[in-house]
Amino acid sequence: KSSKREWKPLEDHSCTDVPWLLLFILFCVGMGFICGFSIATGAAARLLSGYDSYGNICGQKNVKVEGITNSGLDLTHKKYVFFLDPCNIDLVHQKIKSIALCVSACPRKELKTLADIQKFAENNGSSLCSYELQPSEYTTDPRANKLCPKYPVPESAPIPFFHRCAPVNISCYAKFAEALITFVSDSSVLHRLISGVLTSKEIIMGLCLLSLVLSMILMVIIRYISRLLVGILTILVILGSLGGTGVLWWLYAKQRMSANAVETQIAKDNIQALLIYAISATVFMVILFLIMLVMRKRVALTIALFHVAGKVFIHLPLLVFQPFWTFFVLIVFWTYWIVALLFLGTTGKQLP
Repeated sequence: KSSKREWKPLEDHSCTDVPWLLLFILFCVGMGFICGFSIATGAAARLLSGYDSYGNICGQKNVKVEGITNSGLDLTHKKYVFFLDPCNIDLVHQKIKSIALCVSACPRKELKTLADIQKFAENNGSSLCSYELQPSEYTTDPRANKLCPKYPVPESAPIPFFHRCAPVNISCYAKFAEALITFVSDSSVLHRLISGVLTSKEIIMGLCLLSLVLSMILMVIIRYISRLLVGILTILVILGSLGGTGVLWWLYAKQRMSANAVETQIAKDNIQALLIYAISATVFMVILFLIMLVMRKRVALTIALFHVAGKVFIHLPLLVFQPFWTFFVLIVFWTYWIVALLFLGTTGKQLP
């Protein structure tokens, strides 16, 4: 005579998958080692403070690098990166092809001649020419045409947090913007994807909100209609399989009859594709029905699971926000890896 089994929590808890736990611990240790190595050997100041064409980091004292001229300079008072020709952009490698210098101030007005550049250096203490030239030599040294910025020097302002002098008038970036727009326009898949999302953004947001509301309503009523819900879902699966398979065979028959009048390669390809889809749907439907027939005794267990799930969500309503917490944790995790990747990208010697 069988008795009903009494369920109760386990009194003795233990790890159920020790090998995978050890593997996960090794993964965490390796991840911490990579992060520590990148922080210890990287130079994040290169990304934030910027550096010149000689490997010097702006705003700090630098160590001399053998074989590189103008390296190892004390640039404590020169915190901004200035490009001698900021509009000379390499569209292939997407970077500025210009000598970069560390300066103490960005030119806040247009400088039209070498005399204006010299006057700016004398008044503001910010030398816009290469380090080997003194401000007094800007108008007399013949090397000034190569070692000084291309004039007229556009008005610029420092980018917040990144200490780069960027031109206020971005018209010189027209070619770069044109190339970027051309790339987006030529990429048909990307263009269709972006245009489709922008066109349907209200519908997408509305459907997301509707799905959230329906999910919460379903979690409330699932406790009371679990048996009915399982039956409805089973019937919907059966009807959906039958209906989808029937529609595919009907479309195949319709295309087959209409193709007899017009024999084209496109029509033949459509008929062949519909035949493949119809056969695949039929095989899937038969396998699904066999699985449901074999596992029909598990329906009672499914109903019990639905009932327990309903109770859980009633007593723990904050469980609804679990996906949001998961999304937040993933964002933090990827931010961590991006920061570690940036540190790794700045490891090694400072090269011009």
